[in-house]
Amino acid sequence: MAQSTQSRRQKASTPPGQEAVGAQKRKAAVAPGQAAPNLTGEQLGELLSLIKGADSVELKLSVPEAARRSALAALDMDPLDAQIRQVVFFDTPSLMLNQHGLVVRARRIQGRPGDSVVKLRPVVPEQLPATLRRSPSFGVEVDAMPGGFVCSGSMKAELDPARVKDGFAGLLPPRKLFTKEQRSFFTAHAPDGIELDSLARLGPVTVLKLKFKPIEYGRRLVAELWNYPDGTTILELSTKCAPADAFTVAAESRAFLATRGIELLGEQQTKTRSALEFFAKELALTEGG
Repeated sequence: MAQSTQSRRQKASTPPGQEAVGAQKRKAAVAPGQAAPNLTGEQLGELLSLIKGADSVELKLSVPEAARRSALAALDMDPLDAQIRQVVFFDTPSLMLNQHGLVVRARRIQGRPGDSVVKLRPVVPEQLPATLRRSPSFGVEVDAMPGGFVCSGSMKAELDPARVKDGFAGLLPPRKLFTKEQRSFFTAHAPDGIELDSLARLGPVTVLKLKFKPIEYGRRLVAELWNYPDGTTILELSTKCAPADAFTVAAESRAFLATRGIELLGEQQTKTRSALEFFAKELALTEGG
């Protein structure tokens, strides 16, 4: 499977200490395939190197639509325990940020403060500036799914519920949902000429998030059901672990899901890409109509 590499030219406005993030060619991602093939030895070596430099690892699996009802029953998930969330992404109508490895989003969360994130991917942990790694708002995570993985760096912030609600309604400019540190991170890696306030709001998409601990597994699983306005859905199962435990947890999770009849070789869908493409298409139809 082809590995994804990416390069960016250094920008004059890049804050000191962040040049290494955007100017390096990085091998930090392998896209998931439709049949979830095994990784090559070289890819496994790359994955191991990324995991060693990460703060956390999240193992993910998207469940095919035809198998979702049986998966809910097999894992004894109660949908009434799920938490409601709303997610809005910010990008250009042509998804220029996504093409440059940037994800900008904000979330409303039932009964809790909201949050926002500016995420860059792929990254190589050892190439990130020490000043960035020391920030309590910044984290490096490896997302791994059958047949693929990606390492990302995220600058996160908590949001007052009223502020994020106003942001979703368009009563606040996008920049008001992001801290000074997040805005600086965005400026360092966004394409020239693109400002936060020039971005389109893509969404919201309603998400049901359920945390549960199946018997005979011993770890917490998270199920997220993303509901798009056209009725399509994506169901993802995930669990987080420390980098040192990643391969052990992956083996245990694979074995547990197999015993419950959960399909491990189906086509993998990514929530963010699916949401961006859906709402960008919807925006194009609206503007064209």
